[in-house]
Amino acid sequence: MPPPGGIANAIAFWEEPAGGGSVVSAQIARLAGGCDFFTALGDDDLGHRSVERLSELGVTVHSEWMGATRRAWTYVDANRERTITTLGPKLRPSGPLPLAGYDLVFFVAGNAEALRSARAARFLGATPRELPTLREGGVALDLLVGSGNDPGERYDGGLDAALVVQTDGAHGGIADGRRYEAATPPGPLSDTYGAGDSFAAALSFGLARGDELAAALDLATRAGAAVVSGRGPYSTQISA
Repeated sequence: MPPPGGIANAIAFWEEPAGGGSVVSAQIARLAGGCDFFTALGDDDLGHRSVERLSELGVTVHSEWMGATRRAWTYVDANRERTITTLGPKLRPSGPLPLAGYDLVFFVAGNAEALRSARAARFLGATPRELPTLREGGVALDLLVGSGNDPGERYDGGLDAALVVQTDGAHGGIADGRRYEAATPPGPLSDTYGAGDSFAAALSFGLARGDELAAALDLATRAGAAVVSGRGPYSTQISA
């Protein structure tokens, strides 16, 4: 990030559909062979381009069309860490949604009725980014997973969650009160954008298909480590 009064010169740039929902759905699609993504997008060029790109990644998008698509600038510094500036309000899908019969639903954002719809799935995972909605929805969660370092994902209890996982980047994290180790990236560090959401998606997928916690964590840590070796969140997500 530039210092006060300074100028930072970018050496490269690219565009992709962003946000936790996009990253989670793309990673689940890689693992499961497809994924339905219920979301909200602006009825504009960015929104429709996002659907096209996610479709290329194996994601079937079910969107509520609203005003303007939210944009974000993600800065990747010399240490390959990312800093994000969002432009515009967060768009959240509204329930009820047709989620009964799904083996896995991962809740990233939406209103309380959308969350209650998600509980109709056999396995429900969620991120603590939407903690007020999780409290309002009042449903039981099979998994709550988020960063232990991001203030926007801090969790101090109070939800009915069967398993709580808090990530700590290259230091691993804590699952069910016990520390686990991170996986080694398969290549040089490129950027960290999407690593945490890919971890959460893979962990949810593993647990939902019946893996023991240790096996699901192995899959999830490999998913997170793979992402940091590629540019952006999608180029190196794992398939197995």
